[in-house]
Order: sequence, then structure tokens, then C-alpha cells
Amino acid sequence: MNWLANTVLVLHALLVLFIVGGLVALWLGAWLKHGWVRNRVLRIVHLAAIGAVALLAVLDIPCPLTVLEDWLRTGSASPQGFIQRWVSYWLYYDLPGWVFATAYVVFLLVVAITWFRIPPRL
Repeated sequence: MNWLANTVLVLHALLVLFIVGGLVALWLGAWLKHGWVRNRVLRIVHLAAIGAVALLAVLDIPCPLTVLEDWLRTGSASPQGFIQRWVSYWLYYDLPGWVFATAYVVFLLVVAITWFRIPPRL
């Protein structure tokens, strides 16, 4: 089950990369005048992803991917592998919940502002 937990962890990291890197890519792509930044489906998925993260944080509901990974690791006596150690290092921080909720809501607001500053095609 450890390989499955590692898979969930990597998927979780890819989601974070999509949300954070996606915003950076949108602004950079707009600056470079790339047409893909106005792709409506991409933009809706991006907004929905950070919206779900922010909503879960505000409602103090644990991330389903973290819960699933923890459940898959329950009873696992094996030491952390390379993937788990490094992805966990970059993904998880020991801070109060309100810090994450505030950061996610602020990030959601930036993504929403981006929607209007760089509007998707109809």
C-alpha cells in the first residue's frame, strides 16, 4: 500500500503545482501574448481547484488527498522512501490552520482578479 500512498502524495503535489504554477504561467503567458491563457476550460478548472481548496480550509475540513494518503499509510512500518520524504518536505508545513485558510482565500482572490484582468474566451 505504500506505493499507492506515494502515488496519492505525488498527485497531491501535482495539484499544488497546477494551482500555484498555473497562476504564474497565466500571468507569464498573458505577458508573452500566448492564446492558451484564455482557454475557458483551463481557467474554470484552475479557479475551481483553488476554490475547493479554499472552501475546505475555511470550513476546517481536512484535504481528502491528505486523509487518503494517511489512511493508505496506516499500519505501514516501512521507512519513508525518497519520493515521500522530498514531496512531503515541500508539501506539508506545521502551521496553524488559520494561516493556510487565509493564504488559500487570498490566493483564490488573486485567481479571481486574474479572471477579470486576463479574461478567458467565451
